[in-house]
Order: sequence, then C-alpha cells, then structure tokens
Amino acid sequence: MTRRIISTPNAPAAIGTYSQAVQAGDTVYLSGQIGLDPASMQLVEGFEAQTVRVFDNLKAVAEAAGGSLADAVKLNIYLTDLANFAKVNEIMSRYFAEPYPARAAVGVKELPKGALVEADAVLVLG
Repeated sequence: MTRRIISTPNAPAAIGTYSQAVQAGDTVYLSGQIGLDPASMQLVEGFEAQTVRVFDNLKAVAEAAGGSLADAVKLNIYLTDLANFAKVNEIMSRYFAEPYPARAAVGVKELPKGALVEADAVLVLG
C-alpha cells in the first residue's frame, strides 16, 4: 500500500516532525490541529475562536486530501478544561451533520503553544 502525504497552505504548517495528514488507501489520518491561524501561525484568542479555527484547519486538510469533514469516521478532541465540552458540541454542529463520526473528548493538562483545544480526525474516502 502506498502512502501519500497531504499538505495545504490553508492550514498551519507542521511545527514538528509530522505531516498535516497521511493517506493510506482510502483512509486519511489528519494530524492534530490547534487554533493556529495558517497565515500568521499565531494562536487565535479565546476558546470559541480557537475551536472554530481547529475545525476550519481540519476542514482545509480534509479538502486537500480530496474529501471533506463529511468523510470523517473518527474524531479525537483534547480539552484543557472539560467545562468547555458543551461549547465544543455546539461548534461541532456547525461542521458535522448526522450520521456523526465516532468521537472521544479527553481532558488534558496542557496543549502545544498554550492552546485550549486540539482535534484530530480519520477520514475514509470513496
């Protein structure tokens, strides 16, 4: 099976030893996204703005892979404050329709660059 590296300027460039996404067969593994603005590479301010930016970044990578967030079968969301769980659900409803992907939401101590939220996804294309 061949692997294809997915990259787009419409999402933040990788800030470490990873790719924005990797496609293996019909499956695309999207790396975690935090609320970085892809143009400035600066973290946007506030939980809601960061969450919107996270899903915009995931959407851009999904589109670069030839898919969309509708192709997501699994999401992992990492929150530094689980009190924001309901807000994540509200914002997520702007990006996903039923049937929703499987999802985990995990409370973590901290995230890169002081981010408040991070999410990654797995897509199945076709």
